Amino acid sequence: MGRAERRLTVKDVAEAAGVSPMTVSRTLAGGQNVRPDVQERVRAAVRELGYHRNENARSLRPGQSSGLVGVAITNISNPYYSTFALGVEEEAALTGRRILLGNTGEDPEREDQLLRDFLGRRVEGLIIVPTTTTADHLRGAPDVPLVLASRVVPGVEADHVVLADCAGAEEGTGALLDAGHRRIGFLGNLPGIFTSSRRLRGFERAHELRGLSVDPALISTGQQDTETAAVAMGRLLALADPPTAVFCANNRNAIGAMAEIGRILASGERTAAEMPELMSFDDFELSELMPVPVSVIRHDAREMGRRAARLLLDRLDGGGDSASHGYRSIELPVEVVRRTR
Repeated sequence: MGRAERRLTVKDVAEAAGVSPMTVSRTLAGGQNVRPDVQERVRAAVRELGYHRNENARSLRPGQSSGLVGVAITNISNPYYSTFALGVEEEAALTGRRILLGNTGEDPEREDQLLRDFLGRRVEGLIIVPTTTTADHLRGAPDVPLVLASRVVPGVEADHVVLADCAGAEEGTGALLDAGHRRIGFLGNLPGIFTSSRRLRGFERAHELRGLSVDPALISTGQQDTETAAVAMGRLLALADPPTAVFCANNRNAIGAMAEIGRILASGERTAAEMPELMSFDDFELSELMPVPVSVIRHDAREMGRRAARLLLDRLDGGGDSASHGYRSIELPVEVVRRTR
């Protein structure tokens, strides 16, 4: 039989890469004691052949399903995503399935490897919060149903569930503008991230609808954690004409901004009355108890997980294939909760 007629093996990858099967195994296990250039040859062969490790083959009888769903999130330390995963798990458990949870850290290569690991363990389906809008490995159409959550990837035809990012950001920013703020800062994620670009668009649109322009000096993107968000907030507050309010595109940016405000207040440099108001797209614990007002754009991460799981389970348990049903899109609503001094 040719390779196309049987399951690919480590030996096939080794032959394609010009290395030993042991080198392939070490590379796929993390690359310990394997030179970087050799690892790249092995990974290139894996991609070219479409090889997936089959970790469950020995324990599953022919035709037996694994009962597993692979779930890839971008930041396991963010309570939002742990709550999302809980929603997925609750729905999967209703059908007797379990989830395999993995963290990509917003790294496309790490995401690619994680998905290969999931497929190697014979997952029945995948639920992914994709890292970027240029994920070529997702366009390869895995052999199992795929659902995208929170973000979509152009060119990847898959069921997905997202938030009303643009409308929510527009409403939240509009609430600040209508309260009299004219210099509003923006703290956001990497520009290439689906949610970040949509929320920035909503922020800008709220200004446009009121005939106002946005000062580019007030826009800061690329913050992926609370530490970098705190640094960005410090730069905004150091401007000769600092913002009177700051829109934070997610809770990590809001917590980082709040940390910098707390540092300044503790130093005695300024008072709470001199600090800008915050608007956070995502609620977070104790947001209502901060020393400056923190309005939030609230939504239910658990419900997003449930809805993503239902889309997947529908495909697995009688919902039909994409050709007969089409790819389904769900946009969940958000709620602006305004808090004032």
